[in-house]
Amino acid sequence: MKTITDFQHKKVLVLGLAKSGVSAALLLHKLGAFVTVNDRKPLNENPEAQHLLEQGIKVICGSHPIELLDEGFEVIVKNPGIPYHNPLVAGAAAKGMPVLTEIELAYLISEAPFIGITGTNGKTTTTTLIHEMFKADKKHAVLAGNIGQVASEVVQNAQPEDYVVIELSSFQLLGINKFQPHIAIITNLYDAHLDYHGTREEYAKAKLNITKNQTENDFLIVNADQPHLMKLAETTKATIIPFSTKSVLEEGACVQDGYITFRGEKIMALAEAALPGAHNLENILASVSAAKLANRTNEAIQAVLATFSGVKHRTQFVREWKGRRFYNDSKATNTLATKSALSAFNQPIILLAGGLDRGNGFDDLIPYMKNVKAAVVFGETADKLAETAGKAGVQEVAKTDTMQEAVRAAYEASAEGDVILLSPACASWDQYKTFEQRGDIFIEAVHTLK
Repeated sequence: MKTITDFQHKKVLVLGLAKSGVSAALLLHKLGAFVTVNDRKPLNENPEAQHLLEQGIKVICGSHPIELLDEGFEVIVKNPGIPYHNPLVAGAAAKGMPVLTEIELAYLISEAPFIGITGTNGKTTTTTLIHEMFKADKKHAVLAGNIGQVASEVVQNAQPEDYVVIELSSFQLLGINKFQPHIAIITNLYDAHLDYHGTREEYAKAKLNITKNQTENDFLIVNADQPHLMKLAETTKATIIPFSTKSVLEEGACVQDGYITFRGEKIMALAEAALPGAHNLENILASVSAAKLANRTNEAIQAVLATFSGVKHRTQFVREWKGRRFYNDSKATNTLATKSALSAFNQPIILLAGGLDRGNGFDDLIPYMKNVKAAVVFGETADKLAETAGKAGVQEVAKTDTMQEAVRAAYEASAEGDVILLSPACASWDQYKTFEQRGDIFIEAVHTLK
């Protein structure tokens, strides 16, 4: 960990807790800052705030009082989920006060260079693939960021010869100043999080922050199949490394004559890769590019791609039972993700879908449901999804109340050779706390089939 003086003797407000806020507050305290933590949850219901109080850190809980702006803070480090129209954040920005996320802190103290991964879809799979390729090559890499590991905590033990492989959301990238990954990846760019960013342009601008501090000695890996993204990437000073699932590229990564290639070098036969689907091919090509730029061996890359069957809850292979293959794609909380999952299979599909009703329809799924022979729907959106399945010509539609019932109904509608796919196209909050809980219950139900 680098010893830095950027925050020494400065008054810093940490706005919002959760894991990243706690880590940021403790790190800033260690770096000699005068830290105040402000969290909306009351102190008596807030064990994280109580812990910080015990460490000698000032804590204000229960609300976000606007009067805090009069206390002379020089920097705000905010939770990525707190929007910029929050009065405290907007007021700080109006005063010219830096508003950072803890990703910036992680970068400033890290001895190791960064590989940063962002994009609308595929971030977690790409991040995990890269990390696994380092492990297979017997090289140490720190896994961090939006994937669940708090960056400012785990980088403290990173060494100069390591890499920090970090998944980054648009929310996190809005709060950077000096952050400069040696290798950056933008997997793809679609409309998303417009309720937070306001417009597609602002969302894209946040994503492009990943490359704003890169130089000609750095690399930006970008999806060449999206012309709008390639146009945006022209603003970078980094060396652009394109990847494409559709075209042959001399400089970047692509598929040529049945082989995954990088800069014309054959890495492995595409047929030997374990991950299904065109969307996962994007993730594979992006991760291969990063691994090769970081001098990982072909043998390590091959070993990972031949065995890696998916990140949990993201088109994750669960089990083959009586000739049926079960996949858990509980992370598919919108129709865009479900379209990708449906496109990944040529076999007949039994689709399990449903969840929180956000007021949207599902007819944009219809062109992707050609292989869906039966649908099992549940949750608040069950009726809407049943109607969409009918429009798509799905012959059998069942409504269920529980995941156990849904799995049983899906099995009964299936035959040998079919894929049984949980890809809800909806958030989970009508019935489950998280999409992870929903996926775990699906996995358990699959394994208890008799």
